[in-house]
Amino acid sequence: MSVKIEDLFLVFDAGTQSIRSGLIDVTGNMLDFVKIPVQPYFSERKGWAEQRLEYYWEKFCEASGQLIRRNGGLINRVKAAAISSQRGTYINLDKDGNPLRPAITWLDERLTPQYKWAPWHLEAGIKALGWFDNLDKTVRRCYSNWIRLCQPEIWDKTHKYVLMSGYLNFMLTGSFVESLGCNFGYLPINRRTYRWADKNDLVNLVFPIERDKLPDLVAQGEILGRISKRASAATGVPEGLPLVASAGDKQCEVLGTGCISSDIACLSFGTCTSISTVTGAYVELKPNFIPYPAAMPGYYSPEVSVLRGFWMVSWFKEEFGLKEQLMSLEKNVSAEKLLDESIVNIPPGSAGLMLQPYWSPHLWICGEEGKGSIIGFSPMHTRAHLYRAILEGIMYGLREGADIFAGKLKRPFSKLRASGGGAQSKIVTQIAADIFGLPVESPKAPETGSLGAAINAAVGLGYYPDYASAVKGMTGISSVANPIPRNRDIYSELYNRIYKKTYSRQEPLFKELLGIAEMFPEEMK
Repeated sequence: MSVKIEDLFLVFDAGTQSIRSGLIDVTGNMLDFVKIPVQPYFSERKGWAEQRLEYYWEKFCEASGQLIRRNGGLINRVKAAAISSQRGTYINLDKDGNPLRPAITWLDERLTPQYKWAPWHLEAGIKALGWFDNLDKTVRRCYSNWIRLCQPEIWDKTHKYVLMSGYLNFMLTGSFVESLGCNFGYLPINRRTYRWADKNDLVNLVFPIERDKLPDLVAQGEILGRISKRASAATGVPEGLPLVASAGDKQCEVLGTGCISSDIACLSFGTCTSISTVTGAYVELKPNFIPYPAAMPGYYSPEVSVLRGFWMVSWFKEEFGLKEQLMSLEKNVSAEKLLDESIVNIPPGSAGLMLQPYWSPHLWICGEEGKGSIIGFSPMHTRAHLYRAILEGIMYGLREGADIFAGKLKRPFSKLRASGGGAQSKIVTQIAADIFGLPVESPKAPETGSLGAAINAAVGLGYYPDYASAVKGMTGISSVANPIPRNRDIYSELYNRIYKKTYSRQEPLFKELLGIAEMFPEEMK
C-alpha cells in the first residue's frame, strides 16, 4: 500500500497520571492532542494503590470525546485506533466485563501472606538451584495470589483476569483479548514467546491462574477487534473502526523514539523512569528477570527502572514547590519549567549534595530494605540545590542501568534517545548527556508513546512494509544535547567515587530501619 498522507490513526496513551488521545498521520505528525489528568490511585490501607475502573473509563471517554468533538471533519480519515497502556495494573472482570473490585495498580506494595506454593520435592530442587528465595518473593508480590488467598470470593467470581490494556480492549471491542506486546507481568507466560505457558511450566506454580480466566492473545500489529456500538456511543470513536494491537507504554515510547537496535538506548522520563533498548536475542539482565516484549513482534525490550523516577519531580513540586505552583498560575507556564529555571546556575554535582533515588526499591540494585537517601547537606544548600540533586540522582540510577546493559550486551550504548515530559526540558537532557557522557537526542514528536502505537497501526495496516521503514518515515530528532566535557568529568568522578558506594555503605542502616519500621508499622511505613 502506498502511503496516503491524508489517512490518520486515532491513538490513546493510557498512563499512570494522565490519559492522552491524539490524531497522527502516516508521516508521524500529531494533528491534535488531548491530555486528561487522572489520580493515579487511592489507598484504603498503607502501601495499597488501587483505582476504580469506572473512574478510569470515564476519563478515557473524556479524552476521546474532547478530541473527536473538535475534529469532527477529520474523523472520516481515521483508518484505525491503537492503545499504549500503563503496565502492571491488574483487573478482575465478571462474565459481562464488569469489574469485581478496584484495579490493583503497579504502584501497590501489598504482599501475599506466605503459603506453601510448591510440593516438597520441587521445593527441594528449586532450593538446590538457588532459585527459591527469589521465586518466593515473586509469589508474594503477585496480586492474583493475594486475591486468591485474601479475597477468595472475588477470585471465584472472576471470569477474566486482565491488565489495564486488556480492560480497555474489552471496553472498546467487547472481546476479552490482549496484545502480546502488553502481555507481561505476574502472569503464567512463556518467557520467550509471551504466550501462555504450557501446563507443566514452573511458572504455573508461581502464578496459578486458571487458563480460562486469561484473555486471548494477538500479535503486535494485528487487529484485536473492532469498535463496538456501545463503545462508539461512549467514546465517539466510529463504530467498526479496527483496533490494532500495540504494546505497553514504555515499549511504545522506545518504538516512537526510533530505537529499534541495541546500540541505542531509550531514556523514559515518566512516573516510572527507565532505560531500555530493543534486541532480537533473548537477554536477561538479571537471572529470572525476563525482558519485556518489544512493540515490534518477535523482539525483546530489556529494561532497568527507577520505579519512582520522575514521580520524585511531582513529589518535590507538591511538597516544596508551592512558590512555583503559584507563579505558574500568574505567568501561565508550568511549575516544572519554573523549577528548571531555578537550577540553571546551580553547578553540576549540586555543590556536594547527592541523592540516591530509591524511593521505591530498585529491583536490580537493592532489596526490599532499600530506601532513598540524600547526603552532603550544608548551610549553603537551597531548594534549588535539592531539586537539581533529584534530577542528578535519577540520572545516576539510570546510568547504573546502562552499566548493567554494558555487561550483558558486551558493549556500551553509542547514543541515547529521550522520551516523556523530561525530554522536552533542555536542563534535564543536558544533565543526562553529562552524566552518561553520551549525546541525548530528543524526538520531534513529544508524545512518543502515542507515536509508537501509531507505528504499530501503520505497519499492521500495510502503510509501511516493515518497522524499519515506518520508523524512518514517521520519527525524527528535534534537538541533541551533547556532553559538556567539564561537567562530564565532574559527574564521572562523583558517580564512580561517591554514588556507586552510597547504597553498599548505607545498606546495614537501611536494614536496621526496616526492623524499626516493623515495630511501628503504621507510623513508619
